[in-house]
Amino acid sequence: MLPKDTGEAHYVDLHIHTKHSDGISSVDEVLEAALAQGLQAISITDHDTVDAYPAAMERAAALGIELIPGVEVSCNLGQTDIHVLGYCMDTENRALREKLQEMKDARFVRARRMVEKLNAQGIDLRFETVLKVAGSAAMGRPHIAAAMMQEELIYSVRDAFERLIGYDSPAYVEKMQIAPSEVFQLIIQAGGVPVLAHPALTRVDEHIPQFVRDGLMGIEVMHAEPAPAVERFYRELCGKHGLLMTGGSDYHSPAQSGRVVIGWPRVPAAFVQMLKGERASLVT
Repeated sequence: MLPKDTGEAHYVDLHIHTKHSDGISSVDEVLEAALAQGLQAISITDHDTVDAYPAAMERAAALGIELIPGVEVSCNLGQTDIHVLGYCMDTENRALREKLQEMKDARFVRARRMVEKLNAQGIDLRFETVLKVAGSAAMGRPHIAAAMMQEELIYSVRDAFERLIGYDSPAYVEKMQIAPSEVFQLIIQAGGVPVLAHPALTRVDEHIPQFVRDGLMGIEVMHAEPAPAVERFYRELCGKHGLLMTGGSDYHSPAQSGRVVIGWPRVPAAFVQMLKGERASLVT
């Protein structure tokens, strides 16, 4: 883990996953790690689910950590997968809950179809193992890869994605189709702020002006992967389009390579204040 910051500056991490989606850590483990890093606030942004809330809010409050309601919603632009982060929304909003449940159900069906495709190729993976690995989480390809590892059918998770379940691979099945504009409005109607996640990975820069017209309010400019020049580029893009800036580790598990740990990169707490200000403007 990175050393706890001892200076006067305050930091946050606005992109963290738990066992409620494809993360490995529990909510308690995530909060303890945030406390060890001296973080002022975090956001749990599980894929297509807000099941970590509201219990996580109570645990965070007990530790003195501010927990910003969050989610990471999957959507599509043609054949391109796009992830939209939602912040400060009402996690009990009925429309939001219903859509996320629909997406969670679709993930279950998708996972079952992928296992059927693997079986057709001679990969004797049992769907029961995938269910055991995923538990009550929103099911995703990492659960399928972990199940294959558990049954000793692959050499590594990377092997699974490269040969079997990655994009254009034999057992790949597309996610439920939903447009970015629909996701932006879903988050806004729940009182939240929609933010484009890790844009350097999705590479849809040319569509950002249209996203802004459709309701996008921010871009994740700080992420564990991009180089400083990439961060500068997206900071400038935010300035050009009047967008908020956010950032986070995109933490999934302690086993992630590189410096993907809670609290890295060092995201300034000012980003949270800007999010709150934007939300306040939506509800007044």
